Amino acid sequence: MARTHYETITTPDGDFDAFCALPETSPAPAVLVLQEAFGVNDNIRGLAEQLADAGYLALAPDVFWRIEPRFERKDESGLADGMARIQQLDFGLVPADLTATMAHARAMPECNGTVGGIGFCLGGALAYMLATSARVDGRGPDAVVSYYGSAVHGMLGSVDRIECPVLFHYGARDPWIPTEQIDDVERAVAGLPDVTLHRYDAGHAFSNWDAPSLYDEPAARTAWERTLRFLDEHLRPAG
Repeated sequence: MARTHYETITTPDGDFDAFCALPETSPAPAVLVLQEAFGVNDNIRGLAEQLADAGYLALAPDVFWRIEPRFERKDESGLADGMARIQQLDFGLVPADLTATMAHARAMPECNGTVGGIGFCLGGALAYMLATSARVDGRGPDAVVSYYGSAVHGMLGSVDRIECPVLFHYGARDPWIPTEQIDDVERAVAGLPDVTLHRYDAGHAFSNWDAPSLYDEPAARTAWERTLRFLDEHLRPAG
């Protein structure tokens, strides 16, 4: 059972919380877990704990901290509230928050200095942003996983800034991410090393077990197995 607590992340314009789940053995690689519109809720905390059980230090930053600290909703009933927070989110400030979280993770005694990221929906776009924009002393994340990032296709102008392995997961029946947008992402990353895109016979947010109308267990299981293999390959030292 993972040990959990909240860390305080410091930035020039304020502090915010990040849920932390610690592995049984440390130092270990860290993984930033980037939230959906529902906030750092039971689903995100549960995923962080699963990562800790798999041997990672998991850190889930509160992306909405400037709008409503510790905002969270549980299921589809909170979607409108979450979308309203996304409309208020200043995406120009997010890269600095992600960078501060990555720097904090690397400095934790439980971290071995290797940091990856994984994000879902809003967080899927933030994971892409982590890969393209977050740098600490010139170094970005070591690997990133993006689940159904609905804004990624609009950020492809920065695709040449990807410097780490990236794994994309998309639902082929996603009503909010048309096939054409997934095609755009796939074409944009086609020439990059260690970048893979998978499509599943599922809709949006298929990994979120707290949203029954969205959750697709077979797709979620397959994507999670691929995610753990990907993280193990790229975040754990050889041998």
